[in-house]
Amino acid sequence: MSIEVNNESSVDVDETALLRLATFALDFLHVHPDAELAIVLVDEAAMEQLHVQWMDEPGPTDVLSFPMDELRPGTEDAPTPAGLLGDVVLCPQVAEAQAQTAGHSTLEELLLLTTHGMLHLLGFDHADAEEEREMFGIQRDILVGYAMSERRRR
Repeated sequence: MSIEVNNESSVDVDETALLRLATFALDFLHVHPDAELAIVLVDEAAMEQLHVQWMDEPGPTDVLSFPMDELRPGTEDAPTPAGLLGDVVLCPQVAEAQAQTAGHSTLEELLLLTTHGMLHLLGFDHADAEEEREMFGIQRDILVGYAMSERRRR
């Protein structure tokens, strides 16, 4: 997999953990090993600009996804074709505030947001209750599986 993590924010982030999570998630969803993904971390001003430009909503948000080739999850027998998955843009400052409210670490919040953004790139949404159940269930499975793989790795 070609996964690029680019931290353009002023916040120190464990980029290796984001890379390992993204690799785990793409394997979990049977995305072709030659698919390309970019994860970009930006400050609040840059995120607010993107949020206004693309969603017509004020203020910074936590995560935005910009799909490219409209790839969808594959199966073990038929992985997703190679292509450009797209970009996941994260705002660590917003993630930090959300993490404090949720009672977990900023890294845990960034891992959740990265997973969430990647699922959007693969066509998942949460516009209605059924879609939300499916997307959030897969999100949970990825995060639990990743946490278990990290414990085994150590």
